[in-house]
Formats: sequence, structure tokens, C-alpha cells
Amino acid sequence: MGKYFGTDGFRGEANVTLTVEHAYQVGRFLGHYYAQKNCGSCREPGGHCRVVIGKDARRSSYMFEYSLVAGLTASGADVYLLHVTTTPSVSYVVRTEGFDCGIMISASHNPYYDNGLKVINSRGEKLEEEVIVQIEDYLDGKLGEFPYALRGDIGRTTDYSAGRNRYIGYLIATATRSFKGKKVALDCANGSASAIAKSVFDALGARTLVIHNEPDGLNINAGCGSTHIEELQRFVKETGCDVGFAYDGDADRCIAVDENGNEVNGDLILYICGKYMKETGALHHNTVVTTVMSNLGLYKAFEREGIRYEKTAVGDKYVYENMCQYGHCLGGEQSGHIIFSKHATTGDGILTSLKVMEVMLEKKQPLSRLASEVEIFPQVLINVPVADKQAAMEDPAVQAEAEKVSAELGDNGRLLLRQSGTEPLVRVMVEAATKEQCELYANRVVEILKAQGHVS
Repeated sequence: MGKYFGTDGFRGEANVTLTVEHAYQVGRFLGHYYAQKNCGSCREPGGHCRVVIGKDARRSSYMFEYSLVAGLTASGADVYLLHVTTTPSVSYVVRTEGFDCGIMISASHNPYYDNGLKVINSRGEKLEEEVIVQIEDYLDGKLGEFPYALRGDIGRTTDYSAGRNRYIGYLIATATRSFKGKKVALDCANGSASAIAKSVFDALGARTLVIHNEPDGLNINAGCGSTHIEELQRFVKETGCDVGFAYDGDADRCIAVDENGNEVNGDLILYICGKYMKETGALHHNTVVTTVMSNLGLYKAFEREGIRYEKTAVGDKYVYENMCQYGHCLGGEQSGHIIFSKHATTGDGILTSLKVMEVMLEKKQPLSRLASEVEIFPQVLINVPVADKQAAMEDPAVQAEAEKVSAELGDNGRLLLRQSGTEPLVRVMVEAATKEQCELYANRVVEILKAQGHVS
């Protein structure tokens, strides 16, 4: 993680830690960088580099969009606007339509007053670390000023909502069966999915009921979506839906709800899809890629089914890197970032919900039955706000207490202590035989963090 960019882009409170000046400078750098990179390439003489931008529905996204456009066009880039759309749609458009890069303006599951810039390379993947380092050097004034484009070299801006529509068509085309006869609930988190998800399910024949699909710029993720699953659980039960799906602000996550209102998180989705893909011969190398946050119950279920697994650091970026390196086709996180590499290069919440529907339809089983094969260990996750994440993690007293807890848990549980890649938090996660044990051990570590003066 760098000074500005974490595991999922440059994120912070709008006009506090992420300002319009930052966005303008990021645009200036990317326009200049890709113009220089394309010098002498097959691009036609006088041609401009091409950048596509999408945004979520939070109020500050419009402000950052205009700042990015100003910086990019001032450096000679042509900019194509997808408007309110999902992160995976930006990735899809970049990689399928020959763009030099893409930018998604979103703070994902964070509250409306935060925002972020996710930069995507020409392959539809998260931007390379070496380029991120250069962006940060430019932001810090270490690279000097870049020349402005002049006259005919100044970039222009084009409405490109057609790109989003092509992505919708792509999603519909990935479905293997009609959803006719299925009653499906969608929680769009008052975010990006509001513009896309219902039209996909309707086109596939589902009876689609939608909640939280009226964004006003301030209500994104507010008591709804994949991080606040409770309302969808109630809605599914009250309306008698067969299944429900909740997305986050930029729709790169999906958490499901079965017909009884029970949550089916990313771990359970990985199991359901992984087992089905193995049965159909589609699970490359018989392996699913997870992160260290996945539940012990998932690994025990994989072992029972003879499915191998990998563990990476937290972040779908690291999951995808592992998948690319070793040729795996399914990976993801407990939080609902699920990657199907045959179809996408990033987590895609709507695609994930289509894949879960495929398993339900092909196996003719309700989601509750498919998920019941995994016995999830009780887990407690405490997000501790700290003044300095690194200092808290490296404190000898904190490390000593973490080692003691891990030793006491033994093979019947585990402790995971890590710093957030996007927020000023240290995350304390404990799995054990009972919820009470989880809380006891997790609070022991939290109390040490407090005693050492790290909690802000």
C-alpha cells in the first residue's frame, strides 16, 4: 500500500483526504502517461489515448468526474463517460473496446461522504503497482509539471452510455437458463446496481422485486446493500421470494439470502459454485482461491469434497493475481467479491448472482439446501479505529497478546490481526467453537490495543 493508494484505489473522505485537486492531478498524470506510452505504437498519427470513466451514485462522484475529465483532456486524452455504472462494467468496457485505461469513481461499501478512484489497466485489471508509484510521485511533486496539450491535441469528452448497455447485454448472454418462474429480490444499495441489475433479471424472465434502488447521492449503502443484509433478509421472507441478492455501492460484491431469509456470504457462494464447477468439469486445477479471511468451515468443506484451495492476502486484487499466476478460474472473498475469470477480471456482484441462479436451476435445489453443506465456524470481527495502523500492528505488546490467543485457540480456531487497506482500522478477527469464545479472545486483543494507546 502506498501513501495515497490502498488495496482498492485512492480512497478517502471527499474534499478532505481525497480532493478535487487530487482527481485533477491523477487525470493529468494518466493522460500524459498513456500518451507517452502510445508514442510510436500502432495508434494513428495525431491520435489520442482513450480513457473511460464510470461513477457510482454518491453526490461527490459528479465533482470528481469533472475534475478527472479536466485533467485528462488537458493532457491530451479523449474521455468516454459511462455515467452511473458498476466497477465491473468499467473493467469490461476497457478490455473489450480497446481503451488505454479506465477509472471508476467509487468508495464501494463506504458511506456517501467518502469516495475513491479505482484505476483499471487496458486488460481490465487493477493498475500495476509500478504505475501507482509514479502517480503518487506526481501527486507529491517529485516528477515536476507535465506540458499541457495544445490546439488539436487537447482531448475531448464523449457520452458513452452505449458501453454500459453492451455490458448489460453481456451479462444477459452469460446466463445458461431462463429465470422464468423464479421470484428474486434485489437490494441495490442505492448505488450503481440501481441502473443495471433489475433490467438483467427482468430480461431473463425473473419476477424481480427491488429495494434500495432510488439513489439521491446521500443514501448509498445507508442501512442497505451487502454490508447491511438484514433488510433484504426480512424482505425475502415477507414477499416469499426464492432468493435475494444484495450488492454494494459499486456492485462488485454480492451477498445472497436464501428462501428462509438466511445469509449466504462469499464463502458459501465460493463453495456452492466451486462444487458445481468441479462436477461439471469447469473448475480449473480443481482449485478455488480464497483470502485469509475465509472461514475454517469452508476449508473443511472443500477438503471433504476433494477441492484444493489457495489463500491470499485480503483484497480481490490479490485473489485475481493468484488466479492469473496459476491459471485458476474461481476465487473470492467472504465479503462477496467473487471472480469468475472466464467472464471477468474483477469481482462482479451481478454476474455472481447469475452464477448462483445457474447452480440453483441446474441442480433443482433451493439455495438453503446448497449452502447447508458447509458448517460455518462462529466468527467475530471487530474493526478498531487507530491513529497509526502500522504502529499498532508492530507494537510488541499487541503481537505478544496475539501469539498467546493463537496458542490457546490451537487447531480449534484462529486469530487474524490485520490492518485495513482502505480505512484507518485494525481488524481483529477470531474464529472458535462458540461465539462466546470468539468475543472473549477478540476483546482481549482490543483491550491491549486500547491500553497501548493506539485506539483513536
